[in-house]
Amino acid sequence: MARAIIADDHPLFRAAMKQALSESLESDIIEVSSFEQLEQLLEQQPQVEIVFLDLSMPGNKGLTGLTVLRSQYPDILVVIVSANEDTKVIRQAMALGASGYIPKSVPLPQWQVAVSTVLAGYNWLPESMSNIDLSASEDMTEFANKLEQLTPQQFKVLQCIADGLLNKQIAYELGVQETTIKQHASAILRKLGCVNRTQAGILFREMLDTPDATNETF
Repeated sequence: MARAIIADDHPLFRAAMKQALSESLESDIIEVSSFEQLEQLLEQQPQVEIVFLDLSMPGNKGLTGLTVLRSQYPDILVVIVSANEDTKVIRQAMALGASGYIPKSVPLPQWQVAVSTVLAGYNWLPESMSNIDLSASEDMTEFANKLEQLTPQQFKVLQCIADGLLNKQIAYELGVQETTIKQHASAILRKLGCVNRTQAGILFREMLDTPDATNETF
């Protein structure tokens, strides 16, 4: 039974990572190349404990994938894997509930240490970041706290709102009545402290979008 999932669209990197983690994770490690595949597998593999998530893989825009996993699967540990070493992005990821942030420049042997640390219940960051103040901004911390108030269904509705979908379209996507979507939208605006859908969508994107990594090597 799989204990971990590596979600990255670069097969060579996935293979190297899987080999590095095989000793620490004494069970099968599943590989996926898109966020859609990751979601499908998580529905089929309820025993998964940890996901290694690439920020720039297909279907995952910035930190949106992280927030989806934290909303839909709160018991699963999520470790961000990225070539993006922007301190602001790392602060955001940790504020949104990541259990660790592993830059792709980190030597693979350190991954075993990272996994052991995270599975023991602690957050992990590379030593090179030990002297960096990773305290999230007040706005980011407040946003993360507000997101936690949303139900999984409300979070899905917020995603759709941020994508520019109308209530009727969201209802079709989620297979519910339009009146239900209107109720969710009202609750979302109240919990986020937004005056309208446009403001909620802009806030969602501003907080979760990240600059593209320019030093991607895999």
